Amino acid sequence: MPPFNEYEKTMNLLKRLLGHIYFFYGMIVFAITLVLEAIAARIALFFEEPKRAKILHVSFNIWMRTVLPLLFIRVKRTGKENFKKGETYVITPNHNSFVDILVSSPWIPEPNKTLAKIELSKIPVFGTVYKSGSILVDRKSEQSRKESFSKMQETLNMGLHLCLYPEGTRNKTNDPVGKFKDGAFIVAIRNQKAIIPTVITGTKNILPERPKFWAWPHSVHIHFMEPIPTKGMSLSQKNELMEQVRQLISDYYVKHNRD
Repeated sequence: MPPFNEYEKTMNLLKRLLGHIYFFYGMIVFAITLVLEAIAARIALFFEEPKRAKILHVSFNIWMRTVLPLLFIRVKRTGKENFKKGETYVITPNHNSFVDILVSSPWIPEPNKTLAKIELSKIPVFGTVYKSGSILVDRKSEQSRKESFSKMQETLNMGLHLCLYPEGTRNKTNDPVGKFKDGAFIVAIRNQKAIIPTVITGTKNILPERPKFWAWPHSVHIHFMEPIPTKGMSLSQKNELMEQVRQLISDYYVKHNRD
């Protein structure tokens, strides 16, 4: 038994070391390709919406379908058929890792925008890409939060999808899905747009909370569920809708997560 314990300890130390090496390798790959994507984003900013979003959707796809294989990450998508041509949706993925952002927007079948924290838009180079496909909001400002609702409505009216993380931030609890905020459901009901509950698995394995500066390649699965219509709903039903979506995502995550 002691030799086996020593072997296991050695393998754990080796994996930890390789995980740190992989993390910094990933950062280098991301940084180099980010510069190229920032150029594409800068060009896209010269165009008005929704053409800008269409250009960015193509460039994001090319970027991520280049970067993720270089990082030995395979993405499997299911449920694409749930997007009906001519329909606009509010898409609500669960959120476990920064990697969710890299796979959600590009793998949504059509151009889309997401709600994003304004703080990250100030990061050099990354900020250019970040804000180009996002609706920025200062969560500390009530005025900014109000304006974001108007911008989200404008986005839907332009025929673009909205990708909104109902947990608001990464789920750091032991629950399959964190507590939901009601913003996505208010937007969907106000605009009478169907919601597509979305489940992403595998990303927490790639970039866990701990140890720091550590990562590991892992496959990712993004699944788009059948749309939940909101036509005829009033805002008084938002909590009921929110709980329905949360339960669907949680049940699917528990059943299909192989992390």
